[in-house]
Amino acid sequence: MNRRRRPFRTAPVLLVAALVALTGCSAEAGSGQRAVTPPAHVTPGSAAPATAAAAVKPLARSLPVRVQVPAAGVDTGATGSVLELGLAADGTVEVPSVEDADRIGWYGKGVTPGQTGPAVLIGHFDTARGPAVLKDVAKVRVGDEITVTRADGSTAVFRVRELEQVDKDAFPTAKVYGDTARPELRLVTCGGELVDGHRPDNIILYADLVATRAA
Repeated sequence: MNRRRRPFRTAPVLLVAALVALTGCSAEAGSGQRAVTPPAHVTPGSAAPATAAAAVKPLARSLPVRVQVPAAGVDTGATGSVLELGLAADGTVEVPSVEDADRIGWYGKGVTPGQTGPAVLIGHFDTARGPAVLKDVAKVRVGDEITVTRADGSTAVFRVRELEQVDKDAFPTAKVYGDTARPELRLVTCGGELVDGHRPDNIILYADLVATRAA
């Protein structure tokens, strides 16, 4: 697991960590597993044309309990509830443990999926044990959907607007964690060719709320 030490900052509405060497970046040390590298299509600029998303009424706060990303074969309903992540002692955002590599975490100091603002989900791409929950993130394309089921029984459906791959030293903190005027979602993992057993990049999916379903 690769986690760079970066300072913690606050923003007016939600706590913003100048994070991230986020998730799933270590695939080293004798696991016997072949490391998986995302195809090159996940690159900066993989974005939909700049069009306004249709207005969808925001939901009230309710914790996420299930995440589905059909294009990447992700359905956390089979692997346990969504983890709630906070801040580590060094001020970076927590990531799921290696033992929870098949689960997705939600940054609990931000909004819940469906509320106004950027809800942030974090998952491993791989670990020293092999491929993890977001191993097939490279199959996701602009226009694909991410569905989040919430504790109150409601469902928030997001459509991917942009895919971005960035060096961790240039992580776009404000873009990921900064306030937004509408409900949005970020799904963050790691990528890039292995360097000294770690992946040097973050892959970030940006998505907009396009539909809700009541319990």
